[in-house]
Amino acid sequence: MSTQAQTNQLRFTDPPLANSLFNDPRWAWLWLVARVYLGYTWLTSGWGKISNPAWVQTGEALKGFWERAVLIPDAPARPAISFDWYRVFLQSMLDSGAYSWFAKLVVAGEILIGVALILGIFTGIAAFAGGFMNWNFMMAGTASTNPLLFTIAILLILAWKTAGWIGLDRWVLPALGTPWQPGKVFGKKE
Repeated sequence: MSTQAQTNQLRFTDPPLANSLFNDPRWAWLWLVARVYLGYTWLTSGWGKISNPAWVQTGEALKGFWERAVLIPDAPARPAISFDWYRVFLQSMLDSGAYSWFAKLVVAGEILIGVALILGIFTGIAAFAGGFMNWNFMMAGTASTNPLLFTIAILLILAWKTAGWIGLDRWVLPALGTPWQPGKVFGKKE
């Protein structure tokens, strides 16, 4: 038997619980709770920043966060960032003054992620974007609720097919499809 034939015969299946939890619309109620909680957290976080000039006008709030995160390693206080490459990245963002526009991007991202998760539209993409933001906050040394929110985001990414079932994804995903399986709008035959 050829190697290709052996490879084609080797198939791993998901455990029944995981298969049910991540693929069965009967679990959509669970993902609704997680999705709305995460979405509400993102939305309120962004909404709290939108009226703050230090976030949306000057970016000084983000500048202060980055400055605290990149403390010099020889300083008496321990730096918040454990990875030198990430410290260099944030320092370059500080040096270029990127905080002035990046703060606006953070605010817009938090609000858009929150709205998408609450409405259940593009749930997997919104959860990925939120998880990526949580990862960046953790890389900069902020624990807070980020590990919990990151974990919920990962679970929503895994459940992308059913996490938005009680939401707009129930209609949007069949219409648009995915890059590997086009939906009705892109010529899928029924």
